[in-house]
Amino acid sequence: MSPFFVMSLLFGLAFGQTASLCAPSEYTIHVEKRECAYCLAINTTICAGFCMTRDSNGKKLLLKSALSQNVCTYKEMLYQTALIPGCPHHTIPYYSYPVAVSCKCGKCNTDYSDCVRERVRTNYCTKPQKLCNK
Repeated sequence: MSPFFVMSLLFGLAFGQTASLCAPSEYTIHVEKRECAYCLAINTTICAGFCMTRDSNGKKLLLKSALSQNVCTYKEMLYQTALIPGCPHHTIPYYSYPVAVSCKCGKCNTDYSDCVRERVRTNYCTKPQKLCNK
């Protein structure tokens, strides 16, 4: 192999890891309960961004483990709890939500991540909105 080819290969591997733009991003989620008078807009952070993936065109030739596609997912997260205003006394007015501390490119874990390709627009309020600033 030529030295140019080897250097190009090493540069591509190194740059491929650093080109992954996966990081915590600001995001607003909207939470409401049927029994409560208000919808709560919560500012939090989620993992979002670009991760290098492999081309799966050779799926008949490759092992199943080589076909996994990396996604931007949580490396570290914590949960915070917010109080939904306007709830009657018989209703639990608390909502816990994840806050991304750090992110990584890796396999999607459906235990705590939404791994679908297309999003359904459900992040909106049908009731008067209150803002939760943490």
